[in-house]
Amino acid sequence: MDTTAFLQRIGVSGYDGPPRLEALTRLHEAFVDQVPYESIQYQLTPGGPLEPEDVAKRMIARETGGYCFQMNGSFALLLTELGYGVRMHRGGVQTANRPGGVDASHMVLTVTGLIDDPDRVWLVDVGLGDGLRQPMPLEAGEVYQYPFTLSLRPSELTDGWRLDHDPRANLIGMDFESAPVGLDAFAAQHARLSTDPASPFVRLASAFRRTPKSVVVLRSIGLAETSADRIDNTLLETPADYFAALADVFGLSLPHYTPADRDQLWRRVWTQYEDFLRATSSS
Repeated sequence: MDTTAFLQRIGVSGYDGPPRLEALTRLHEAFVDQVPYESIQYQLTPGGPLEPEDVAKRMIARETGGYCFQMNGSFALLLTELGYGVRMHRGGVQTANRPGGVDASHMVLTVTGLIDDPDRVWLVDVGLGDGLRQPMPLEAGEVYQYPFTLSLRPSELTDGWRLDHDPRANLIGMDFESAPVGLDAFAAQHARLSTDPASPFVRLASAFRRTPKSVVVLRSIGLAETSADRIDNTLLETPADYFAALADVFGLSLPHYTPADRDQLWRRVWTQYEDFLRATSSS
């Protein structure tokens, strides 16, 4: 990995020194602020790299962001090259449409060996969309990470941990195992989730960004911004508005897309919106 280029991509300059909590927090915040969690990449060409080196190159070029395996995989590589002790864990998420379970459909990271807190383990997860903004100590308790409250407790499904998310978030919760695994533990799920027409990542074009002031979520052409006291909703009803939001809000300028690609993507996300309207009107 070109570490300098990746740090520049997430807006971190002058990084120096041994692994410390302040630096880890700064890197985590910068990553979720600057690199979008997104499934735009799977709309025209399902599939994509799992290898962190390849993912990082596309992120640096602003061709894509990533989803959990890509986001946490590339972040794990960056942290490792900066001297952090990083482990990957098998996890699974629970949403309104998906029951909980630990099936390696989510990658979780833990970090140990910080100079200023050598005995504590930290939950690090930049791949949950509207999830963590900062690392959490891996111990039972509750933290406020604007604008959401998150809590950790022992999992009831495995020997590891359960993250319970804020009721306003897209995610209900996430469970993960305590045992560390390698990248290959996620290969089968990555192949399925990034290519299967029934996968939520292929069926719906979405993007998430965890900014210092809010959480911004794009689903088809619907843009929602959640702050501490309100949720603002906007429909992006023209291609110009849609691609401007991708570039300006999510940092997805899509330099590799031709005009024909953009037209195809726009028709696809508009169809997804029409499908949503039909589903809600009939329910």
